[in-house]
Amino acid sequence: ISARIQRLEQELGARLFIRNRSGAVLTGEGRRFIEYAKRLVLTAEQARHDVGLPSRYSSTIRIGGRIALWERFLPHWVGNMREAEPDIAIRSVIGFEDDLMRHLVEGTLDIAVMYTPHHSPGLVVEYLFDERLIMVSSRKHDTGPGNDYIYVEWGPSFYAQHTKFYPDLERPPQVVNIGWLAVQLILSNGGSCFLPERMAEPLVESGRLHLVKDSPEFLHPTYMVYPRESDNPVLPSSLDRLRKAVA
Repeated sequence: ISARIQRLEQELGARLFIRNRSGAVLTGEGRRFIEYAKRLVLTAEQARHDVGLPSRYSSTIRIGGRIALWERFLPHWVGNMREAEPDIAIRSVIGFEDDLMRHLVEGTLDIAVMYTPHHSPGLVVEYLFDERLIMVSSRKHDTGPGNDYIYVEWGPSFYAQHTKFYPDLERPPQVVNIGWLAVQLILSNGGSCFLPERMAEPLVESGRLHLVKDSPEFLHPTYMVYPRESDNPVLPSSLDRLRKAVA
């Protein structure tokens, strides 16, 4: 391992570690290089996955999305793809917008589905549908945010609508960055939050959560992002099936 690290340092022309009797620590150059190293390892793993496909698969489609979109919507799309094109291998990942956009730019994702995409040269941002965010609670008779209300960071659009409807609401004591986490906290400790209707429906139908009567409904746009130019032969059909999945 030491010999490989020395060769790497020689190739980079920089010292990556400071070595002493107690071990080794990263230098400033080493800390900067580690982010590139992580990407290189990920790219190598994905290359082995794509290139090493069994002969019965003709191609691969790589799709990423926010975790909330993997509730029913994207799994439904995966099922349709597997049924319609059984010779296509599918790589599915979960991520936040920054990670998903970076993977698109780096070419390690073909499609990403998200709420707040960034515009980038060479990428197409296409509106897909509106999530309907509704308030649910662990209690049947809640009428609005209470002391155990959990604010989910659904993005700038939700923040603007939420602030407009609840202008006098103090900052909630609980804030989470994904809806799934809010659900786990509410089911364990009680409380309320806004969730996509698609995500809330099975929880309400099972009686585990309840709709908060007379609470507002906020529309939250969802987009798919993909390369403007791609040599992946199954990208067009994959995008078409995503559009159809909305229906």
